[in-house]
Amino acid sequence: MPLFSDLHPLGQRIWLDNLTRGHIRDGRLAQLVAQGVTGITSNPTIFHKAVSETADYTAQLEQLRKSEADPERRYEALVSDDIRGACDLLKPVFINSGGDDGYVSWEVAPRFAHDENMTVAEAKRLHALIGRDNLLIKVPGTEAGRRAFERLTADGIRVNVTLLFSLHHVVRTFEAYIRGAQQWLEKGGNALQLKAVASLFLSRVDTLVDRRLDEIGTPQALALRGKTAVAVAKLAYQRYLDFFKGEEYFSHLRAHKVRPQYLLWASSGTKNPAYSDLLYVEPLIGSDTINTLPDKTLAALADHGEIGPTLHLGFPGAEDDLVQLEALGLSPTAIGEELQVEGVRLFTESYDKLIAAMQ
Repeated sequence: MPLFSDLHPLGQRIWLDNLTRGHIRDGRLAQLVAQGVTGITSNPTIFHKAVSETADYTAQLEQLRKSEADPERRYEALVSDDIRGACDLLKPVFINSGGDDGYVSWEVAPRFAHDENMTVAEAKRLHALIGRDNLLIKVPGTEAGRRAFERLTADGIRVNVTLLFSLHHVVRTFEAYIRGAQQWLEKGGNALQLKAVASLFLSRVDTLVDRRLDEIGTPQALALRGKTAVAVAKLAYQRYLDFFKGEEYFSHLRAHKVRPQYLLWASSGTKNPAYSDLLYVEPLIGSDTINTLPDKTLAALADHGEIGPTLHLGFPGAEDDLVQLEALGLSPTAIGEELQVEGVRLFTESYDKLIAAMQ
């Protein structure tokens, strides 16, 4: 039975994709950190579930209804306590890693996904509200979000770029980070203050692509089911190596000790029961990466996960899988755009439901 720390020598960190007050209060989060979990991500869907399905927030929410008129500020007051608590619990990881690890992510309201200026303003406001060095502000990888990310990096704000679904999204995000980091250095900023991750969503890719492949229905199409997301991830890692380990793009920044922008595997819980419950874990273990897992997938990894360096394997096969998709009329880039639009919509709906629950 592997510990999550068993992945550390392979260069991968495991984060929990579920921040709740219950996990903090009952000691589960502390236990997971002791086993090698080194970070936490969250999103509006996770918080809505925690608030609506548990009694952990009831008493504080009742008090906030009396003292705070704005439902959105009530939400922020509730959740900011959880964010600070998780940041404090992970602070030793942050310190011991020299700022490389031990982060908690909190998302800018998704209604600003296409508003660059508001994303920047809200990211800075939330950063100041929490007041913890090991906070990552989540911004979407939309065009406006990427521009905001570049500006935030140029101002020394640590960011998790979320809702990435394609190689195009990943490459544009890497480029924005490099531009922002260069601006930060030119301002005289401390290189070690910068930290960014690029969250590539996986299971949603296969869910959509598999549905399209089923509609095509040919043997060639059906043979590609369940392969697209892992292929995209492996090729994204190849792009990471090109950008951050090669000499063309990042060598100057690397010489000044700027950290690369790590890839983070998100949406890594398997949705199709016909597939391995570790489909988005076992083939994607490699250095300079993070995998953020929901509770069920985290438990599966601890129970029967096979640990080994796998991410660097199968680059040619991954490329061939995407070429075959293109030949069938399924563009991974177009699919990524469709999924990003849908992702923004779903997170906005969850956020709106969360704010409605604050009434």
